[in-house]
Amino acid sequence: MKSYKRIVFVVFFFSFFTVFAQEKSKKQLRTEQKLEKQKEIEKLIDAKAFEFVAQNSNSQIFRFIDLTANPNFVRFRPDFIKSEMPFFGRGFSGLGYGSSDTGLKFEGKPEKFEVKKVKKGYQIDVEVKGQQDFFNMTLSVSSQGSATLSIISNNRSPINYFGAISAIEEEKKE
Repeated sequence: MKSYKRIVFVVFFFSFFTVFAQEKSKKQLRTEQKLEKQKEIEKLIDAKAFEFVAQNSNSQIFRFIDLTANPNFVRFRPDFIKSEMPFFGRGFSGLGYGSSDTGLKFEGKPEKFEVKKVKKGYQIDVEVKGQQDFFNMTLSVSSQGSATLSIISNNRSPINYFGAISAIEEEKKE
């Protein structure tokens, strides 16, 4: 009877530590994935070439607007910025409602492109002159890639976008 109790105890003992070891490995796997994502984001920021895609927007006039069905992006490079973002807000100087303006669509060489490491990620400050407006953009990026883009322009009310950054996908030529 004593040997039977010992066998049961040994089996229970090893099964308990096997389960515990599996739990630990799942936790380690998540930690490794998180570190890998941090390295990927750090590499994009260091290269100063990445794309921001918004999932939703918030302006002074409208509350949150879901943008997942609207194609949008801002491509950041130190020598060229391209924006294809929708705009929901007040326009000044003839850029208001009813105009032929279709959003924050501009491209150009940035006059300012600064990257700063902050406590939990990065802050990128960019200034770009478009054809009809001047844009001051602040992109706050977490170490996991989620980001907030604030755009202030001379002819429109400020607007914020919430989304994530990723590597720039090459444009398809038709």
